[in-house]
Amino acid sequence: MIGVEWVRLMARYNSWQNGQVMAVVKRLPEAELVADRGAFFGSILSTLNHLVWADQLWMQRFDGGEGPQVPPEDSTRCCPTAAAWEAERFRLDGRIRVWAAGLREIDLRGDLQWRSVSAGQEFRKPIGVCVTQLFNHQTHHRGQVHAMLTSIGSDPGVTDLPFLPGE
Repeated sequence: MIGVEWVRLMARYNSWQNGQVMAVVKRLPEAELVADRGAFFGSILSTLNHLVWADQLWMQRFDGGEGPQVPPEDSTRCCPTAAAWEAERFRLDGRIRVWAAGLREIDLRGDLQWRSVSAGQEFRKPIGVCVTQLFNHQTHHRGQVHAMLTSIGSDPGVTDLPFLPGE
């Protein structure tokens, strides 16, 4: 389904895109970041927090490391400030890239099994589908953040994969 080179490319793309968002977010006043903009998670910061929380959860499943420190119902509040979000996002993007760099093709075969606390049940899905979900989920919600930033006159930059530096 997917291969290690694709995962590494997506890890680099993810990090690049988060860096562009980070550059804009750090210049915005807190009031702009926490204002309810009618998005699924309300504000820019809440949406960015949800992404951190979900990435921590998926990475725990993939690399066995630390997972989210807050329950699902607090996923939008895991980083109380933009600075805390930036630090955690930077650390997490590094974790994703290190994990991707160490993957072997065999690691992407077979199924992943986990228990979802929020759904209250066990799941078993192809690992390739789960890894794709990690990156697809990022792109989906980061697109919402991009739209919110654009609506307030901020430009988070180009998002097209062919323009990833180094490609």
